[in-house]
Amino acid sequence: MNELFLKLNNDWKEILKDELDKNYFKKIISFLKQEINNWKILYPESDNIFNALNKTSLKNTKVVILWQDPYHWVNQAHWLCFSVQDWIIPPPSLKNIYKEINNDLWIELNTKKWNLEEWTKQWVLLLNAILTVEWWKPASHSKIWWEMFTDTIIKTISDKKTWAIFLLWWAFAQSKKHLINTDKHYVLEASHPSPFSSYRWFFWSKHFSKTNDILRKLGKKEINWRN
Repeated sequence: MNELFLKLNNDWKEILKDELDKNYFKKIISFLKQEINNWKILYPESDNIFNALNKTSLKNTKVVILWQDPYHWVNQAHWLCFSVQDWIIPPPSLKNIYKEINNDLWIELNTKKWNLEEWTKQWVLLLNAILTVEWWKPASHSKIWWEMFTDTIIKTISDKKTWAIFLLWWAFAQSKKHLINTDKHYVLEASHPSPFSSYRWFFWSKHFSKTNDILRKLGKKEINWRN
């Protein structure tokens, strides 16, 4: 058993127990240890790698927002996709997410608060498909088997839950659609919220109100998208 397993809590700990004992996962841990021993700066810190899962148990997960990998800038990487700590200058994609919430729901968000942890308290899973990255090197850990692990998470949500709402922004996230049983789950697709693509399909996609419409029809509590 590797030490990162001890950082998992709630129902994911038992669900992923066998997965973390597999050979490919041991290779991930070995790679990360070697990088650290070579004085590489990695994000997020090892204690926080699984925090997206720790914040939202499988049993209670209602919404899944999926992205590629953590931010690679100094102090900006957070353990939740698209999220940063409040005291960090937000990246353009996160700013555009706030703009779309305002466009969609006509609510003003606190632009001094960019941490999305409030969403996780309402069972929104903010999952990066690749859970680590090297400083200043985007997608630098895209070849170290993380996607085998997170694909298992996505498929587990699809298989074990009666319903969930998946928000897939941009082609990378949409490439995971084959892991989702669309006969019993809801999938909303849009372009990436970056300045390069947000005006194509992300702005006015109304994913936030559509998510709440679905939850309301299911008789479930809506998400308060305020920060």
